[in-house]
Amino acid sequence: MACLASRANLDDLLLRWRANVLPVLLGAAYSVGLRIVVGVATALVAVVLLATQVTTLDSLQDFFVKHRPGIENTVDVSALRDNPGYFWLTVTIVSFVVAGLREELWRSSFLAGMRALWPRQFGSTFGQICAVFIAAIIFGLAHLSMGILAALMGGVLGLSLGLIMVLHRSIWPAVFAHGFFDATSMALIPWAMEMMQHLPKH
Repeated sequence: MACLASRANLDDLLLRWRANVLPVLLGAAYSVGLRIVVGVATALVAVVLLATQVTTLDSLQDFFVKHRPGIENTVDVSALRDNPGYFWLTVTIVSFVVAGLREELWRSSFLAGMRALWPRQFGSTFGQICAVFIAAIIFGLAHLSMGILAALMGGVLGLSLGLIMVLHRSIWPAVFAHGFFDATSMALIPWAMEMMQHLPKH
């Protein structure tokens, strides 16, 4: 509704498709990069915790178990494991359309809105990067219902996806990066939850 009210065109929303299959290939490559970025961010959190309030590896493990993302608030984990139809719907339509396209369309609309409302501050590339930081904070906070670690990862992902969008002046590499990232995450959830259940209790 905000897109329609702002009368943003395809170029404002970075929706024009360019370069044949390149956005898909870039998205696949960026999804690997996003996985590395999230891994590094998680490792940094672990280092900070070990250096400040957490004194042992056991208590660090307890922290990550306690604050793990509340995946069950978003998807039915048992259905992912036991229902092939639900699994494939989640790793395709949900990952690429409900998450990838919808959320990146929100991000491109946010950037377009910031450019339209404050062209002097947000019209330049630097200004758009600043807008990406603001959008990333909002995106991270929107994941608080899944837990603090999910909010942190959401912010890091939002920042990375926004920078991809600004770099390419197109929504599509970010859409596919987001889609591939979510699809692989959803595919790994049953395995990860199984591993979590077998962690030793302290």
